Amino acid sequence: MQKQISLAGFLVTLSGAIFFSTKAIFVKLAFQSTHVDALTLLSLRMLFSLPFYLIIGFFAWKKEGIQHITRTQWLLILVMGIFGYYFSSLFDFIGLQFVSAGLERLILFLYPTFAVLINTYFFKTKLSNVQIIALILTYAGIGIAYWGEMKLDTTHPNFYYGSFMIFLCAITYSFYLVGTGRIVPKVGTTHYTVYAMLFATAGIFIHFLITKNISSIHFTSTLINYSVALAIVATVLPSFMMSYGMKHIGSNNVAIITSVGPVSTILQAHFFLEEKIIPLQLIGTSLVIIGVILIGWKSRNITLEPAESTSV
Repeated sequence: MQKQISLAGFLVTLSGAIFFSTKAIFVKLAFQSTHVDALTLLSLRMLFSLPFYLIIGFFAWKKEGIQHITRTQWLLILVMGIFGYYFSSLFDFIGLQFVSAGLERLILFLYPTFAVLINTYFFKTKLSNVQIIALILTYAGIGIAYWGEMKLDTTHPNFYYGSFMIFLCAITYSFYLVGTGRIVPKVGTTHYTVYAMLFATAGIFIHFLITKNISSIHFTSTLINYSVALAIVATVLPSFMMSYGMKHIGSNNVAIITSVGPVSTILQAHFFLEEKIIPLQLIGTSLVIIGVILIGWKSRNITLEPAESTSV
């Protein structure tokens, strides 16, 4: 059964996608300004994110009490946290060392295709005609823009390795997207997001402590500023927005709406990183915009009532 798309669900999901798209910009700027490595930057991102999740979790527990979660659900939350925020983020940060921010976002946005296919094949979710048309338009656009990006930047010796790492990020994130859509209705948006992020943070910190030395980090103001921006703008806010969207409009619709990400990243990369925009990118991103608008247009035929409140 397809979930209807409320205007609130659409807008929150769209905003979350745009916030998430700032991640690549902050990461590239941090790499350029501080020469920090991928794991250290990711660890700092999670370090500055952690207090927010603990505070939000505290108020959720105080308001709703400690919710009963089965062992199976705990295991699924652990797996989703590891796949969605640990593996995916690590693969992404590594890849961003070797490819442009625009190309990173285009490769990464293969994940809605994977998510829809997982839902359709494993959970027998039926695609609506609107979703099918939007997917065709969106991924035709991404394919055209990707082709254009390939003509711009293939000179880096680790270009294809970086592309492959981001491809792995897309795969792991698609499993997170589908799993989250299944678990959130049972556990609750806030509890799930907090627990998943705590598991992911623990995994990242353990990885850092095993392979790195804290004394080797040069805590400059520039590094701290970018880390805080990554934590708040590109992590905390969008993670709750996306969880909200998956609960209220369904993971298939979230997967399609968030395809606005490449458009946002390419434009930001042009203005902040001076990455070139070529005609093929413009054609491709235009098709992506049409696909996203098509999903948003569907909300006009639905009663515009406030979405069900959450504990966020």
